[in-house]
Order: sequence, then C-alpha cells, then structure tokens
Amino acid sequence: MGDMTNSDFYSKNQRNESSHGGEFGCTMEELRSLMELRGTEAVVKIKETYGDTEAICRRLKTSPVEGLPGTAPDLEKRKQIFGQNFIPPKKPKTFLQLVWEALQDVTLIILEIAAIISLGLSFYHPPGESNEGCATAQGGAEDEGEAEAGWIEGAAILLSVICVVLVTAFNDWSKEKQFRGLQSRIEQEQKFTVVRAGQVVQIPVAEIVVGDIAQVKYGDLLPADGLFIQGNDLKIDESSLTGESDQVRKSVDKDPMLLSGTHVMEGSGRMLVTAVGVNSQTGIIFTLLGAGGEEEEKKDKKAKQQDGAAAMEMQPLKSAEGGDADDKKKANMHKKEKSVLQGKLTKLAVQIGKAGLVMSAITVIILVLYFTVDTFVVNKKPWLPECTPVYVQYFVKFFIIGVTVLVVAVPEGLPLAVTISLAYSVKKMMKDNNLVRHLDACETMGNATAICSDKTGTLTTNRMTVVQAYVGDVHYKEIPDPSSINDKTMELLVNAIAINSAYTTKILPPEKEGALPRQVGNKTECGLLGLVLDLKQDYEPVRTQVPEEKLYKVYTFNSVRKSMSTVIRLPDESFRMYSKGASEIVLKKCCKILSGAGEPRVFRPRDRDEMVKKVIEPMACDGLRTICVAYRDFPSSPEPDWDNENDILNDLTCICVVGIEDPVRPEVPEAIRKCQRAGITVRMVTGDNINTARAIAIKCGIIHPGEDFLCLEGKEFNRRIRNEKGEIEQERIDKIWPKLRVLARSSPTDKHTLVKGIIDSTHTEQRQVVAVTGDGTNDGPALKKADVGFAMGIAGTDVAKEASDIILTDDNFSSIVKAVMWGRNVYDSISKFLQFQLTVNVVAVIVAFTGACITQDSPLKAVQMLWVNLIMDTFASLALATEPPTETLLLRKPYGRNKPLISRTMMKNILGHAVYQLTLIFTLLFVGEKMFQIDSGRNAPLHSPPSEHYTIIFNTFVMMQLFNEINARKIHGERNVFDGIFRNPIFCTIVLGTFAIQIVIVQFGGKPFSCSPLQLDQWMWCIFIGLGELVWGQVIATIPTSRLKFLKEAGRLTQKEEIPEEELNEDVEEIDHAERELRRGQILWFRGLNRIQTQIEVVNTFKSGASFQGALRRQSSVTSQSQDVANLSSPSRVSLSNALSSPTSLPPAAAGHPRREGVP
Repeated sequence: MGDMTNSDFYSKNQRNESSHGGEFGCTMEELRSLMELRGTEAVVKIKETYGDTEAICRRLKTSPVEGLPGTAPDLEKRKQIFGQNFIPPKKPKTFLQLVWEALQDVTLIILEIAAIISLGLSFYHPPGESNEGCATAQGGAEDEGEAEAGWIEGAAILLSVICVVLVTAFNDWSKEKQFRGLQSRIEQEQKFTVVRAGQVVQIPVAEIVVGDIAQVKYGDLLPADGLFIQGNDLKIDESSLTGESDQVRKSVDKDPMLLSGTHVMEGSGRMLVTAVGVNSQTGIIFTLLGAGGEEEEKKDKKAKQQDGAAAMEMQPLKSAEGGDADDKKKANMHKKEKSVLQGKLTKLAVQIGKAGLVMSAITVIILVLYFTVDTFVVNKKPWLPECTPVYVQYFVKFFIIGVTVLVVAVPEGLPLAVTISLAYSVKKMMKDNNLVRHLDACETMGNATAICSDKTGTLTTNRMTVVQAYVGDVHYKEIPDPSSINDKTMELLVNAIAINSAYTTKILPPEKEGALPRQVGNKTECGLLGLVLDLKQDYEPVRTQVPEEKLYKVYTFNSVRKSMSTVIRLPDESFRMYSKGASEIVLKKCCKILSGAGEPRVFRPRDRDEMVKKVIEPMACDGLRTICVAYRDFPSSPEPDWDNENDILNDLTCICVVGIEDPVRPEVPEAIRKCQRAGITVRMVTGDNINTARAIAIKCGIIHPGEDFLCLEGKEFNRRIRNEKGEIEQERIDKIWPKLRVLARSSPTDKHTLVKGIIDSTHTEQRQVVAVTGDGTNDGPALKKADVGFAMGIAGTDVAKEASDIILTDDNFSSIVKAVMWGRNVYDSISKFLQFQLTVNVVAVIVAFTGACITQDSPLKAVQMLWVNLIMDTFASLALATEPPTETLLLRKPYGRNKPLISRTMMKNILGHAVYQLTLIFTLLFVGEKMFQIDSGRNAPLHSPPSEHYTIIFNTFVMMQLFNEINARKIHGERNVFDGIFRNPIFCTIVLGTFAIQIVIVQFGGKPFSCSPLQLDQWMWCIFIGLGELVWGQVIATIPTSRLKFLKEAGRLTQKEEIPEEELNEDVEEIDHAERELRRGQILWFRGLNRIQTQIEVVNTFKSGASFQGALRRQSSVTSQSQDVANLSSPSRVSLSNALSSPTSLPPAAAGHPRREGVP
C-alpha cells in the first residue's frame, strides 16, 4: 500500500466510489466538496442538502453518541469507499540522486577536474619523438613503468572521489531509511480517541474511517476532516491551512468545519469524520504538491477547481523559478544559516586549493624556464618547426608535474572525515537519548553558548503531587487528615476537582509492584486527583454521576485565562461553576472563602493580601506551584449570559489553595553545573509564578544566591524591552539578557522574543548560539528560531517535534549535556584530522615541488603518493573521527564562530612536524646512499629496476606519518598523546593495519609501487626515524605558542561572512524527511509559499536595482505576520542585509540554482 503513488491511489478511490456510491447516503465527492466550504456557507449547505449534522450521521450509518459499531466488515467497506486515513509518502530519493548531490562538493569538484586533466594528458603521446636534432632536457627521464603508469594517478584520484561520494551517499541513504523507520514508528504511536460501539477507545490515526465519532481536546492535531457535532468552547488554530494566526471559534450552528492538520488550541468536543487521507484538506494539498511531474499534470486540473487559492499561490512560483521551484518548496522553508563548521571548512578548502594552485603554477613556471634557458640560451639550439611537437610534449610533461603537485595539495580526505565524524556521532547520540533530526544540529550544539530550558518536565520530573494545602482557615504543611476537614468542604472539594478537570486525566494503579501510581493526562490535574485519593475519597463515582455530556459549559484552560472552569446544572435547575487555576489569578476573583465550619465568609482584598503573604508566598518560596480551587452558584433564572466571561468568572468562593510540588530531577543540578563550567548559560523560561520559578532555579543551580542576576516576570520583561510605541528594541533586550536567568509567567511569544533577541544581539563579540527546549505546541516558534531546538520525546506534542532539530527521547536535561559533549567532539575530531592531513600535504607538496625542480623527477612516485594520500587519509579520517568524547571537553569554553579551525597551536604542530619530516627526507635523498652503502637512486638510467634508495625514502615517509597519526590525537598541546588510546579500538586497528599493509607493499610491491625489498636493518632504521616523530612531538609541545607570533590561523569565519540564506544550498540541506514529508500538513505551506514569493520579489528588486525600500518593508511585514505557531522563521533579516552587502551573489541564487559557496 505504501508504495502506491498518489495517482493510483486517486484512481482507485474514484473507481470504488462510483461502484459503491449507493451504500451510504452520500458519496465521497459530495463530502469532499462540502469540506471545502467554510463558516456560514457550510452551515447553509448542510441545511439545504442534508438537514442537519444528525442527518449526515444517519446517512453515514453512525450514531453521534454510540459511534460506529466497529465491526471489521463495516470498517473495511468504509475504507474501500471513502479511502484510508493515510497519505502515501513521497518517494524517497534514489541512491543515484544522492550520489549526484554528493558530487556537488567544492573539494570534490577541484579533484575531479585535476583527475580528468591528468588522465587526459597521460594518454597524450605526440609525434616527433624520434627527431634527433631536437633538444632533450637532461635528467627527468621517466622510466617506462612511470610512463605506463601515468594513468594510475588520475584513475586513483577518481577512485578516491568515487569512494567519498559513495560513502556520503550511503550515509545519507541509511539516514533517510532511519528517518522513514522513525517516521512510521511515530505514526504508529500517534493515536486518537474515537467512540466505537459506545466505548471510548484510542486507535492509531491510520485506522480512523469516515463516519467515526472522534473526541477532540486541547493540544490535539486533527487527523482528518470532520463536522463538529457537540462540545464546548472549541477554538482552533487553522494557520497551517489558512495562514491566519487568529484562533477560529467552532460551533455547531456557526462554523462546524474541522480540518485535518489544524490544532485545537482550547476546548473539547466531538466530531464526525467526513474525509480522510488524500481526500482531507491536508491530503488535497499534498496531492497538489504532487508526487512527481506527470501526476502533477493529471492532478493540476482537479487541483485548480479544488483549491483555487493554493493553485494560485503556486503558479507565480513556477514561472519565477523555473523547474527548480518544486525542489525549493520541498526543501522546507526553514533553513538556518550554514553551520559554523561547514562555513569554516568550505573556507579552508578554498584557502588550501589556492595555495596548491600557486605552488603548482610556480613548479610549472620554474620547469619551463629551466628548460627554455637550458635549451635555447645555454646550448644555443635554434627552434626548428619540425621540433615543435617534441617541445610541446615537454611542456605537457611539466604541466602534468604541476597537476601532481596540485593534487597532492588538496586534502581529499576532508569531506570524508566530516561525514564519518557526523554520522558516527549521530549513531552514538541515539544511545545517549538524543535523536538527531538534522545532522548539523549535532555540531552546532558544541558551540552553544546559551540554553533556554522549560521547567516542567525538563528540569523537573513532571510528577505533580500536592504537598501543602490551605483549607478551612488552616495551613497544613503536609496532607491533612481527612477527619480534620469539614464534610461540606470535603464534598465541594472532591466535586470541584473531579468534575472540573479533563475526564481523560486519570490515576491508574502502578504497573509494577511497589512503583508509583501512573499519572495519565494533564499532570497538574493528576496532582489534584492524587489529593482526592490521599484524602481517602474517590473521584470516579462523581464522574459517573456527572458524565462529560452533562457538563453544561466548559471554559477550558488557556494561556490567557490561566484557569479552567466547568458549569453543571444542579438537580434544582440552578447552576454551579467550579474553577481552578493559578492562585494569584483566581484569588483576585474570590469575594468569599469557606471557613473551618464549611460556611462561606467574606473575603476582602485586605484578607487576600494577608493570605498571599502568609500562605502563597511561603509555598512558592518552597518551589511549589499554588493552585486555587473555587466555586460559584448561579440562579436558574434568569440564565446567566455565559459568553460574558468577565461577569461569570467573578464573585467566586474559595474552597482551598494547594501547593503542588514537581520535584527537580536528581541529575539536573549536576548537569547544569557542567554546562556552566563549559561556558554555557542556562536560563529557565516557565509559565510558573516567579517565586516558584526562583526556588526551583536555586535548587537546580541556575542561580546562586549572592550573584548578580535577574529574575523577571513576562509582564515586566515586556515592559522593559518595548519602547513607548510598544515596539521591541534590540538595545533594550541587550541590557537585559546577559543577566537574565529566570523568566517566569511567560507566554510562548516571550520565549520566542527572548531567543530571537539573544541570537540577534551584537552585544558580545561572538554571536550567541542558542539552544531551546520545548514540549508544547506553543513552543514551536521558539524551537524553530533557535540554533538548536530540543523537543521532548515523551511529553512533546507533534508540533514541537516537527519544529525541533533534536528529540530528547527521555525528556531529560542531562541528555542535553551529552549533546554538547558530542558536538564539541565532532569539531575536535575534524581538527585532529586536519592537523594530521595538512602535515602530510605540506611535506608531500614540498618534496614533489623541490624534487621536480632539482632532479626533475619526484622521489615519491605517483602510486606511492597515492597510497599515502588516499589510503592513509581515508583510514586516518576513520581513526581520528571516531575518538569517543571525554568529560574534559566540558572544561573549556565554546569556540564560537570567530575561532579559526586551525588554531595557532595546531599550526605550530603542523609546521614543526613538517620541518622534521622534510629534514630527514632530504637528508636521505642526498646522502642516503652513503649512510646505507647502497647505489644512489637519483640519477638512475632509464628502465632501471626500482632502487633501494628511493624505497627507503618512501618507507621512512610512511613510518613518520604513522607515528604522527598518534601525535595528531591531541590538538591543544597536551603532552600525553597516548591518553585513552585503548578506548578507541578503531584507532589501534587502523594504525596496526596500515603498518601491516606497508610491509606487504615494500616487500612484495615491486614495479607497480616502484619498491624493492629492504633488509631487516634498513627496516629498523625506518621505524626508528618514525619513532623520532613522537620524541619530536614532545619537543614541539615545549615551545610556547605565544612566542611564535608569525603563525597564521586558517579557516576562520568572520561576522560578515555568514552566508546569505539564498546560498545555503543543497549540500547543507540535510535529508530531512521528518520535515519534508510535510506530514499531516504540519508544515505550514501557504505561509512558506508566501515567503518564497517575497524572497523572489526581493531578489528581483535587487536585480532591477529599483528602490529596495519597498521590498524591505514587505519583508518585514511578512516577518511580523509569522510570529505564531506557523513561524517558519528563517533568518530573513540576515538574508536581506547580506544580500545588500553582496549583490553579486544574488542573481545565481535567484535563478533557482543555489550557488555553491566557493568564493571567500
């Protein structure tokens, strides 16, 4: 089923429907067109065509109360006629597509070109070789083997490129597969509550069929389209479909349309499912986006009439961006700037490439000059026309030598090392409860400087228990004895808690003997129900007596009200409303309080202030959340105006105030201490009262008494950051955030504002890298905006997971510390590899260069260079990239964006070791034959067998690399390079393996490797010289880096070079289905399309050089629109300002072919 493409799906459904249309009272087409209407139109249509929703239920053979009978044949038939609730996934990228993407890398392109040139030249044999009268250059006579083996060089480079590409593509492919697996796992876990045969059951979303009666409640993501049939105060955020951020209020008589992919922001109710899968509104949009070109054509016709708006929005895109628009849309709109590491690596690769080019150019020029001067000036030979081909051939040979130098200079192991390191880390992070959704998030995390964490569930265990209570004028420091509470009060209390909470919240017996009871549903409500049980009462009978359908009106909890109230009709027809909520808010609305005798007495503002001082503040200072439970009675007539909330939620009578404890997770204080030691500031952002928040922050160690820090409430924070006009000012935020540690009573917008403020701040010399944790639907915008968003795997809603980069599978703060460790480890692994690789490169380039210029023949032959360059690099990247992280990584501050990839210490190591190796190689080259009493290999005649002399040089070179690989394990100038070497078995295996292969090559390599077998004593000398590397490493470590002022750093990103987002092209964009699958319409399409259009407009404006003020204005208005859940905030401001600073980069990007970042 999963492989069926959208079009088959469609045609199949179409066929079925025409044949079975008559079995139910309405066809799929009718229902589908009904769901396209909105608001009053829909109500009118239902009235005209069907009568009312009850009638539709009858036609669909279902009961609004009992639901479907739930028999297998019935469900099967419904699936056949109306389709399944399942959207066929987009085809995954094929392996070849991934290979093509991997080929786009800058370094690889340089290599490919070099290889092709060198291959082409090796097959070029011009005529005229026999002409005696022409000059021949002395020396440099290639022996046959080399001439024959000329192609090996080029072929081997291509082989290395193929290696890298295949590894990268395979990595991406397996990652893709993992994501799909994870995706399907998440989808199977995603359940929804429906009523079947009168029973409320949870079924997987894919099992929902047309005619089901589904129960919807706050926080749900609707899985299918339907009609609202009964419920209270249901408000829906339809921004994912309409782009309007205002919540839409649903009611049976005004707007009963519930659409898939939208979010229930408050309230609860029941809906009759009318369209599922590809026929639901989200499904239709999916189909519009098409699963490929030819189907696109077929469906476009349908799509146009179905969803005019969507089709309209898409047309301009196609014309503006050519065929590329499609990929552009699929690649989710949300792109962060290039990760720090990627930026630095690209820059470094370009720097190295340039250096290599210069070296190779110099080589060629020297050789050509040497030849011409020698031939035409010294020997005074005339230039004969028939000799031209011969001279050309010489020049070509010089050119080949130049290309060899260039090839040696480019570090081909680099892309591989990065890939291996990231892939290895991501695999290992799974074990540490970090599920990485975007590869580069793992490395960005190593640079994090700030973490904004939620309190509930992340820092705390999210097991709420009532530990203090204020009932009947007494403040109990622990749960009171049931006998000490008046019966009337007790009854009111039990009713208020049992009825005024979601009926889905329950406390179940523990799964294992001796464990704590299981809390299901809203944790705060669980805490209150726990109180009822602790008072030896039971809430179940109360709920059976007043079932959910009998609740007269419910004001659900939301972030504005901060309270929840439920109205019931008493037997004498009068009404009673129970309320609960944050104590400072509910107490303001109380004018009476129950006394010890259970009688209400007057509760004046004066009493309230005293109560805040005596009861609420002490509770809050113990880190408790305070909840006030209250009630109010209304007469039966006149019936109150329930919509006038301000009057209704007033004049309450307080029953009790309870203090709920949510204990801090035991491992959190230690984790936070580690973060602070590692230079990461942890801030707590919570909806709780400020005293509670402060108390918990002290328990966690976020704040230490006596330090200079700020704890603000959301209101105060907003007052301080906004100017007179109410606009947010960056300078004002800059005054606050460095000291801010706790933000209490904050709204989701405050969280987003804070994160954005810290990221955009230029207050510190380094741009802050911010990580954010979130679990609620409302945290979406902040998670998207942050550099790294962590979503909670257990408590998190789908929306939060969708917006995040890493999912914490155990919801635990200490897993974030592990992520930081891994991130830093990735960075260090790559630095280690660079240190090793560049030493090899520097030495090889200089040897090839001087050898070519002095003896006109490189002492290291092409195939040998290749063995050193390719094989050792590939293995070294494996060995050094898989070093496990250690706790010591957390002892340093984050590197930040401006820290170069190759530090001064590393530069010292690279050059120091290069000096040692070059000295020895040149010594061996020029006086080696005397030391070992062997024939010199320098001026060997043509076709002579490989000399022992050159073999010793090659062998020594490799031995030095092997021992230097051990030196490369430390990059901060530590002395003990063997520290923890046995914790990395891969490293040991590779070093020993390389050594074994080297023995085989030297002893049995023969002609292809230009090697002649060595005696034991010669081997001993080679190994001895290699061991000298370790001693020399200690010598280098003694030289203080601070003395060596002349050392340059390389690969640093400056502020200006953060790349405009148009250039963050395909290689950065990870294969990221979880985002790209666009699952359940959560990725907010139209908002995104809008954004792309704006960007194209901006780009075009720049192209035409017209005033870009307009474009800027339009952009800012779009940005401000998107401050809600639908926030796809990519750094739009960054892109504009950078676009201004580098107008050259825009046209290619605008053409829809994102350019590779090739120019520094």
